[in-house]
Amino acid sequence: MTTPAHGSAPRHHLLSVLVENKAGVLARVAGLFSRRGFNIFSLAVAPTHDERFSRISIVVDVESSPLEQVVAQLDKLINVVDIGELHPDAAREAELLLVTVSADAGARAQVIQLVGVYGGRIVDVGHDGLTVMLAGTPEVLDDFEELMAPYGIVGLQRTGRIALPKLDRGASAPARIADIA
Repeated sequence: MTTPAHGSAPRHHLLSVLVENKAGVLARVAGLFSRRGFNIFSLAVAPTHDERFSRISIVVDVESSPLEQVVAQLDKLINVVDIGELHPDAAREAELLLVTVSADAGARAQVIQLVGVYGGRIVDVGHDGLTVMLAGTPEVLDDFEELMAPYGIVGLQRTGRIALPKLDRGASAPARIADIA
């Protein structure tokens, strides 16, 4: 994914959707996007620290539909508790990448060095390859993926973006999930 030029409107928007942690909620959210023809660039979901709720991070392609329409449709779903758009300047974003690359004896040291530079971890080693795990911003993962390509990517999986709002260091404590429900 490429980042838009500074000052231009972002093509993708990150929505943070707090939902009840119940069976079928993700299917209803995904179904809404499918029925309305909204394009999801990435989607990640997991329970929060409060087992009653899950957070869904959805990166939406706003060229396919206006953002306001996406939010309005999500807000109509019964199990949706809260919806927020996270602007990249006001959020901490992360993504996880697992990549297996070809790395014979001659290339292995170079790959290991790049993994170290990017703060990744080697999670599996074979005779002719390495599997690396790396967490970071989408842009960092894009850069790392580009550097691994010449070695030969055997397999690659990315989680999609997750994010939370940046903390306001001068204000009172942020709202807790218990305060919302």
